[in-house]
Amino acid sequence: MNRMLPLIVLLLTSWHVVAAEQAPWGRAEAQQYDYQPQKVVYDVSVSSRKQFEQVLDRASYLSQVYHADPFAASIVLVLHGDEISFFAIKNYLKNKELVTRTQSLTVGDVIEIRMCRIAARGHGYDPEDIHGFVQMVPMADAEIIRLQREENYAYMQ
Repeated sequence: MNRMLPLIVLLLTSWHVVAAEQAPWGRAEAQQYDYQPQKVVYDVSVSSRKQFEQVLDRASYLSQVYHADPFAASIVLVLHGDEISFFAIKNYLKNKELVTRTQSLTVGDVIEIRMCRIAARGHGYDPEDIHGFVQMVPMADAEIIRLQREENYAYMQ
């Protein structure tokens, strides 16, 4: 065993040298913050279902961080990209799971879905072609600016 001790020390020393070379600045430490509910607007223009699901994941998690408090938090997703077609009534069966999930996020009044009427028209849809939980606004850019300037929403993309 005494002969093995120098070998063990050498191996441990070597491991620390390799670890230091791989992490020369040390390792990150997790910070804990108690985030206060805010008003947030997401500028949403995505080209795939997966990208839209990632936006929903982020908005849903943020709502949880804000304790889903409808009196203090507000999260608005303003849609104006290819995700518009997900919410067309004629595409419901194809997108049922996604649409149902999105609608369920709006139930607690923390998350709202708004859609650009101009962009919807560009995709071939009128307001009556879109599910009723989606609010149709005249123009995405103008709505995002209004929310930031007039209602003090923070911008997220």
